[in-house]
Amino acid sequence: MGRPKSFEPDAVVKQAMETFWTNGYGGTSPADLAEATGVAKGSLYHAFGSKRELFAKALDLYGRAGSELIEEILSRPGTTRDRIRAYLVHIVDMDLEGPVRRGCLAVNTALEFGGRDEEALHAVRRIQERSVEVLAARIEQGKRDGDVARGVDAQAQAQFLMNTIVGLHVMARTFHGPALYRIIDTALAGL
Repeated sequence: MGRPKSFEPDAVVKQAMETFWTNGYGGTSPADLAEATGVAKGSLYHAFGSKRELFAKALDLYGRAGSELIEEILSRPGTTRDRIRAYLVHIVDMDLEGPVRRGCLAVNTALEFGGRDEEALHAVRRIQERSVEVLAARIEQGKRDGDVARGVDAQAQAQFLMNTIVGLHVMARTFHGPALYRIIDTALAGL
């Protein structure tokens, strides 16, 4: 009979997510993960299989948290433009306020893995498609509420906004707030 786990798996995945998010997959060593989580390398791999499997769980957690965030912000009272602007400002502020400008784990993963890891890229695409779905639903609600023009293609606008979000995460690594907020306002002009 094996020893009981002396750690909470969800907390370990969250700490691993933070480490991967800051350092990237390739820049995160097993020693980094052990230090960040407080769990010995052997126990990490026994519980999660491999660094790659732990990364997949971390990326999944990131996607779920991101989905909850966008749904929560977009569901608050206000016009569609106001709610989407609040979300975009929130993500920019998060990027700018951190101790390290690390952008978005999903975007970073797409850039790091390129065309080399279909499983990772599929996970990133699921995260992005979920955001597009939530944005499109909010735009459709705006059309029904009368604060978005009826002729706006909700799906196309949501995909454009997703593209803007990705760009904002990348640009937040080098640009300052005023430039990023101008981009947000320009992107919202189509609503």
